[in-house]
Amino acid sequence: MLRLDEVIRAYLQGYFPMADPEDGKVYWCQPHRRAIVPLDSYSASRIVRSLVKKGTFDVCFNRNFEKVIRNCATPRQEESQTWISEEIIAVYTELHEEGLAHSVECYCGNELAGGLYGLAIGGAFFGESMFYNISNASKVAFDSLVVHLKKKDYELLDAQIMNPHLGRLGAVEVDHAEYMELLRHALRRKIHFI
Repeated sequence: MLRLDEVIRAYLQGYFPMADPEDGKVYWCQPHRRAIVPLDSYSASRIVRSLVKKGTFDVCFNRNFEKVIRNCATPRQEESQTWISEEIIAVYTELHEEGLAHSVECYCGNELAGGLYGLAIGGAFFGESMFYNISNASKVAFDSLVVHLKKKDYELLDAQIMNPHLGRLGAVEVDHAEYMELLRHALRRKIHFI
């Protein structure tokens, strides 16, 4: 069973957990190249700016963390499995209760339209996963996260493994040594997410 202290220690050393979709066993990942989102150069898309301006979604933090992580754990249409196991859900829910894991949620009326979750330590936010039930809701949640991190003076937004979707959100890849230097610097900060 994953323990809180081992998960925190892993992040501090540049690792993150993922469950094997086949057997559910948790593995520690440390990619040679890491996806990060440079906070100073992030720019929301025209669609996201328009949705934010119109107030299409009500955005809030930590209203229903477990519902967000369980939505993220639901396999996407093009996939049949997920890397977010019950063990991962349990430990991140515990991390949330300890004030370390957080969710950003978009609502349309009372319906959870989309969101994301991740871990905040020092001046680093480790983005884990996002989902949407209504188009663009996860993008608005992500934009709200970036705005919040900038306001709070965070230094690092870790997006873990690059994919086309992250690229469209402004993520870039850095090699492991550069990531560890950015992480070391960000962890010196003492910032409360909320």
